[in-house]
Amino acid sequence: DVQLQASGGGLVQAGGSLRLSCAVSGASIDDYTIIWFRQAPGKEREGVSCISSSDGKIYYADSVKGRFTISSEHAKNTVYLHMNGLKPEDTADYYCAAGWYAICSWSRAYEYWGQGTLVTVSS
Repeated sequence: DVQLQASGGGLVQAGGSLRLSCAVSGASIDDYTIIWFRQAPGKEREGVSCISSSDGKIYYADSVKGRFTISSEHAKNTVYLHMNGLKPEDTADYYCAAGWYAICSWSRAYEYWGQGTLVTVSS
């Protein structure tokens, strides 16, 4: 089966940066739409960024636009989320997910999920 492993979370000061990794095994990242979600304590799950398998188009939530960047490294079959200018409100458990659908959607179900990695931003 397809497996996703999210990593790279940690504790960072406000204004700092982190790079999250989503390593995919069992399939090429080119065959899946890859999306990053996050869920903070007491809050609903939020779509953060997505890259579509159909054309490589990328999408960002308004809350992270201009600060976060999604990218891929095919040699490592890995999708990254570069997070800059981190704010305390970015604190959340971050998950990557993969889906067969060729276009991104914040609301649809995705077939495969990573375990998640915790990002904590101190004020």
